[in-house]
Amino acid sequence: MIKTVPIKNTLVNSQTGLLSVFFLLFFINCFGQNNASTIIPKPNEFVQKDGVFKLTKQTVIFCGAQKMINLDFLQSYLTDIVGFKLETSKTQNQRNSINLVVDTTTSIPDEGYKLTVETSKINIIATTESGLFYGIQSLTQLINKTKTGLTIQNCVVNDSPRFAYRGMHLDVARHIFSVQTLKKWLNILAFYKLNTFHWHLTDDQGWRIEIKKYPELQSKSAWRDETIIGHKRTDPHLFDGKKYGGFYTQEEVKEIVKYASERFITVIPEIEMPGHARSVLAAYPALGCTGGPYGTANFWGVFDDIFCAGNEQTFEFLENVLDEVIPLFPSKYIHIGGDESPKTRWEVCPKCQNRIKSEHLKDEHELQSYFIQRIEKYVNSKGKKIIGWDEILEGGLAADATVMSWRGEEGGIAAAKQKHDVIMTPEKFVYLDYYQSLNPNEPIAAGGYTNLKKVYDYEPVPAILNTEEQAYIKGVQANVWSEYLDSDKKAEYMIFPRIIALAEIAWSRKESKNYPDFLSRLDKSMRFLKDVNAAKSYYEITGKSTSSKSALALHTDLPKAEIRYTTDGTEPKSNSSIYKGAIYINKTTLLKARVFKKGIPQGKVFQQELIKSLATGHLVTLKNEGSGNYNLDKQALVNGIQGTYLYNNGEWLGLSGSDFDATIDLGSVKPISEFGINVLNYQWQKMHPPKLLTVEISTDNVDFHEVCRQTKFTEEGINKVLLKFNPTKARYVRIRAVNEGIIPEGFYGSGTKAWLLLDEIIIN
Repeated sequence: MIKTVPIKNTLVNSQTGLLSVFFLLFFINCFGQNNASTIIPKPNEFVQKDGVFKLTKQTVIFCGAQKMINLDFLQSYLTDIVGFKLETSKTQNQRNSINLVVDTTTSIPDEGYKLTVETSKINIIATTESGLFYGIQSLTQLINKTKTGLTIQNCVVNDSPRFAYRGMHLDVARHIFSVQTLKKWLNILAFYKLNTFHWHLTDDQGWRIEIKKYPELQSKSAWRDETIIGHKRTDPHLFDGKKYGGFYTQEEVKEIVKYASERFITVIPEIEMPGHARSVLAAYPALGCTGGPYGTANFWGVFDDIFCAGNEQTFEFLENVLDEVIPLFPSKYIHIGGDESPKTRWEVCPKCQNRIKSEHLKDEHELQSYFIQRIEKYVNSKGKKIIGWDEILEGGLAADATVMSWRGEEGGIAAAKQKHDVIMTPEKFVYLDYYQSLNPNEPIAAGGYTNLKKVYDYEPVPAILNTEEQAYIKGVQANVWSEYLDSDKKAEYMIFPRIIALAEIAWSRKESKNYPDFLSRLDKSMRFLKDVNAAKSYYEITGKSTSSKSALALHTDLPKAEIRYTTDGTEPKSNSSIYKGAIYINKTTLLKARVFKKGIPQGKVFQQELIKSLATGHLVTLKNEGSGNYNLDKQALVNGIQGTYLYNNGEWLGLSGSDFDATIDLGSVKPISEFGINVLNYQWQKMHPPKLLTVEISTDNVDFHEVCRQTKFTEEGINKVLLKFNPTKARYVRIRAVNEGIIPEGFYGSGTKAWLLLDEIIIN
């Protein structure tokens, strides 16, 4: 058993070794249409035919000579639906039969299948057992209860996946989940045709896999003395004072791997190196550069103490660990992390500096490359390949490594151009620990904003790659980091249904994607998630500034619904103003809106403060454009909508390492006496306030003179700057903010470029 203190578990039905029907217990109470709109992921081809197949006690299953696993799955499904076990038949294609056929002579792709439903019989044909399995998942989604019994619409489905790698990552180092819970989630992943489970087993906050050669990994590294309360951005940090931890025994690991493989899911373990090693160093301090003392981390972040790359004991330890890990996982891949490894300790460590000299390396980045390549050779010697986060590109990429591109798409693009396999997993689009709703009452999350539509709309193959390079994009993965997922219920709220959107991007053809159609199928598919705490926020109202930049457009994806709103701070009711088009910002006001369907309120109330100032909607000129994910339309700075603590919600303009220099044309000379702007101070996310903020004015856009400045920004989070000065006339207002530049020592990301994030310029 996993040893954990404390941990809450949501238990599923007793496991039988089959793809449990825990969700199908609720199925027979549901009615719905039998057509392609019920299948997720959307199949490549669905042709509906006249008539239906009736599922009765007399229905038989033909399985042929292939493995029995798929027969067991189908029997389990159908037994739950019809209440008894269907008989098997030795005869194929007899009347009232379901025929499961593996035919290696067909041209069906490896994981593909052909499903044919006729009035007299059902055939599922595939070239592989996995293809047959996926055909069974689609068949199950087509079963419908009507007044005359259980039926399946006659149809032909031809289907196969777009990507070979379709994955979900789960971090169990920050918070651990029971074997039963993992099985429950694996069932759902398999049902939606995901085939890879990336198991993040080690990090600064805990070591979660038994290594018999190093017992202190279990007795020390698997435990932390206490855990931070609330968000890591809080200052000072608060702690719960409770010891927390646990690990999976090797027998439990084997159990999970076997359970997953029966569902055609490959489990890839991740053993972090050279960074994220605090939990290891707590037990084996000689593996660090300073010798300690160290402790398993009790809060979230990136730490300077990493494995010493100049110490031979480090490689001996990691090789011994891998000797125990590799036999547990049939996967051809071992994930070795490679991300977020500060070089601070290496820069002053005599052993690391000697290693740089003896190996004729240029710097600490090449030392990391040496580290990764050395581990890769050892992994290769065991018949495996490595995967690493995109930082393994630094200093030169290991010869046969696969790259997971998480900081954006740039790492994946670079790797593909170097002819390396790539898994796309950029945090902006597929990190499921981000907020999925803008509602202020959402449970605490890591940060940022990634709603269901943003996940669904993600396209994993960058257009900048040519046809040959695109072939190196092997798949896509959603990542679930567990810093703020302290219970099964909270984890499910964050994972589902966004992982189902990921499943469709991974399986279905790009040209077939259609978000409203997906939502329609998702609504029908939610009957399979009755005991899952799935989020329902995808029908909530979203707001977006219009092209005019001085109006707010509202939207809901709920069909046949209406939006009603107020601007006086009261709660919207069924007789409030109905939304018919963009709401223009004529004055500062608090807008509240809610979805109504047939007069009944749906979901939570949307709330947005709209700000009207002399700057609103006027032309902005920037000297330096925004960077990366924060390269927004410059007019967002004066659209009347302020950025929130969700820093990637499309309102914050950000600059990496460079200064902010903006000029606003007010259109005519006007008297002004007040300036406002918001500055984001999230040093835990490399977002630093400016060293200096100045405001200058001019009547001719040539001669400027300063009217106010500010040098201190002490608020953790949003600093609402409001500066007043003597009334003066101006047409042009220039704002300059000096970037922190290189992040100093003692701060997260030290030695790298600081981000400067600003939004909503207010002039009165």
